[in-house]
Amino acid sequence: MIIAKIVHDDEKITLWDLTEQIKKQSNIDECGAIFTFEGIVRGKNPSKTTDKIVLSSPDPKKTEKKLEIILKEVQNKHGVKNMGVIHYLGKFLPGDPMFLAVVAGAHRHETRAALEEIIERVKYDLDFQKEEHGSAGSNIIMSGG
Repeated sequence: MIIAKIVHDDEKITLWDLTEQIKKQSNIDECGAIFTFEGIVRGKNPSKTTDKIVLSSPDPKKTEKKLEIILKEVQNKHGVKNMGVIHYLGKFLPGDPMFLAVVAGAHRHETRAALEEIIERVKYDLDFQKEEHGSAGSNIIMSGG
């Protein structure tokens, strides 16, 4: 089972909610590991602070379809059972979640590897634009930043 959603920041889905959806799948009894990831806004770096981030996509539906393709590829490669990814669009403050991922698999090794691949591919392969506002002024970062 795959959940792949690009949603706006007014739709509140928590990592707990997503994990519970994965745990309710009929094949959960074939799983021995669940790994989760919550990507949040980092407010401080050694060289700057971030006050807010505005994340957008030129075509959210197209981005969501690409996300689903990525998840299917990762599932086939690593043999994991269930996965869910929620990526938010909108305005975010330090500490706010922007990216949620849950992967359930039979064993920890392939489950962790699948999660790591999802994190990297979502960052680099999906069409997002990130506007950072903070101590260094405003900066626009395209996918992969």
